[in-house]
Amino acid sequence: MNNNNQEFKKSLGLLDATMLVAGSMIGSGIFIVSSDIARNTGSAGWMMVVWAISGFMTLAAALSYGELSSMFPRAGGQYVYLKEAYGPLVSFTFGWTFFAVIQTATIAAVGVAFAKFTAYLFPYLDEDVYLLTIGNYHISSAQIVAIGVILLLTFINTLGVQNGKTVQTTLTIIKILSLIILVMFGFAAFDKEIWNANWSSDSTWNLSRLNADGSTADYTLMAGLGAISAALVGALFSSDSWHSSSAVAGEIKNPQRNIGLSLALGTIIVTFIYLLTNLMYTGVLSMQEMASAPKDRVAMVAAQEIFGPFGITILAIMIMVSTFGCNNGLIMAGARIYYSMAKDGLFFKKTKVLNKHAVPGYALWLQGFIACVWCLTGKYGDLLDMITCVVVIFYVLCIIGIFILRKKRPNEPRPYRAFGFPFIPAIYIVLGLSFILLLVIYKPQFTWPGIIITLLGIPLYYFVKPKNS
Repeated sequence: MNNNNQEFKKSLGLLDATMLVAGSMIGSGIFIVSSDIARNTGSAGWMMVVWAISGFMTLAAALSYGELSSMFPRAGGQYVYLKEAYGPLVSFTFGWTFFAVIQTATIAAVGVAFAKFTAYLFPYLDEDVYLLTIGNYHISSAQIVAIGVILLLTFINTLGVQNGKTVQTTLTIIKILSLIILVMFGFAAFDKEIWNANWSSDSTWNLSRLNADGSTADYTLMAGLGAISAALVGALFSSDSWHSSSAVAGEIKNPQRNIGLSLALGTIIVTFIYLLTNLMYTGVLSMQEMASAPKDRVAMVAAQEIFGPFGITILAIMIMVSTFGCNNGLIMAGARIYYSMAKDGLFFKKTKVLNKHAVPGYALWLQGFIACVWCLTGKYGDLLDMITCVVVIFYVLCIIGIFILRKKRPNEPRPYRAFGFPFIPAIYIVLGLSFILLLVIYKPQFTWPGIIITLLGIPLYYFVKPKNS
């Protein structure tokens, strides 16, 4: 029986919240996007710079969000922070975009990634195996597997936060250990000749376009900055969802302390592992091998070099665990945003109702349904590229919100204050705005579609807002 007056259960400790952050960040990106980064930068040095910038931005944002989470330790995370700093229009626009694309399309993409790598073990589940064809439209085995995984994880999470917590913490610990083992074996298989070619030559810091056929093309200064921004799209996407613990604040024990700590610890762990993984890639693969990896699966090529014939099987299992756990975290955190919107009268009423297990069951199923629709369209990957710019816009707005709230509410209790304020938050704002501006200028296909989807939230807000507000 549903109970609208039921409250969230404080079931998540610091370890659980940290594993939610780390587990939501580590999906399939770290195994794939370095191939595109290699093509955009053309050198090991600049590839690592891209990952370092991404890591710094993610960590700076997480440390800054700690202040917001300690001020407003309730379900909803970013949605709540934007509402407190700017009002309901901005927060609704975020919530709309989050529901329409950011979270649901990400869940779909991660679900299909799980299916694609499962196909290495069971080829009949591949994305090229069509179960239904209508004209030019196809439904593949991979899409059906993705839908099955999304529905299964949604069901598990409707049974209470304890179930979702167990899945999340267990799988995240497994995949962190697996990545560490992969890095260790990678350094053990270190090829000195390849390392020297990547790091000791004149090309180490030569920023250029590296094509799959091995040819290169130098950039002008501004085009080079645009290329770095394009490369950052993949790195930032791989590090996204770092704010997951803030969304489930209502279920975290001692939230004023543990949300900020979990954001910091989770992002530090993942950033460190990502940098080590990419450094390992440069010791076993040439830049050309990374740039030309089949379907951009650079980790698969590396695993074959490290483990031999069994490399693909080992890595496929690793990515299956990684994407399964990642989607569990995304599904758990996402539903709490819609719950908070509904509490403000800006979303479907049923999404603010907690079920008998004290979780927003209707919100979970609605999110799962939209994610399944994205699986069937096959357009989630394109949308994720388009929405990365918008995601960073909302991060920048949240961090500017720290400055706004310091001025508007100077006496508001702040159990935790943003690390390095005002310098670290200001540096993030400058880097974020630079990234957005360069993408708008040099990669409009990455920006305008996502911005248009977001702006649709403005008229929608005036349509759905309560009449007395």
